[in-house]
Amino acid sequence: MRKYKNLKFWIRSVDLATEIYELTSKFPAEEKFGLISQMRRSSISISSNIVEGAGRSSDKDFKRFLDISYGSLYELQTQLIISNNLRFVDDELFEKVEREIIEIQIMVFTYAKRF
Repeated sequence: MRKYKNLKFWIRSVDLATEIYELTSKFPAEEKFGLISQMRRSSISISSNIVEGAGRSSDKDFKRFLDISYGSLYELQTQLIISNNLRFVDDELFEKVEREIIEIQIMVFTYAKRF
C-alpha cells in the first residue's frame, strides 16, 4: 500500500475537484444534469482513481488506475473547453484551471512511467 497523501499530484487533484465544484456552482441551472454533473464526476474521478490504485498490491494495478486518472484529466479538460466555448467560464479562469489540469497531467504521466 502506498501513502497517497504524500503524492503531490493527488493533493493537487483534490484541490482541483474542489475548484471545479466552486466553478460549476455558477453554471446555469439547466446544466445540473449536463456539464455540472459531468465535470464534477470527472474531477472526483481523478483523485479517486489515484487512491484506488495506491491501495492495490501491485505496480501494474497502480499504473492502470493512474492511466484511468490521466484519462479523467483529459475528459475534464475537454469539458472545461466546452464550458468556455459556451461562456460559462471566462477566459481568465479557463486559462488558470486548464494550466492546473495540464500540470497535473504531466505529474501523473511522469509518475506512471516509473512502472
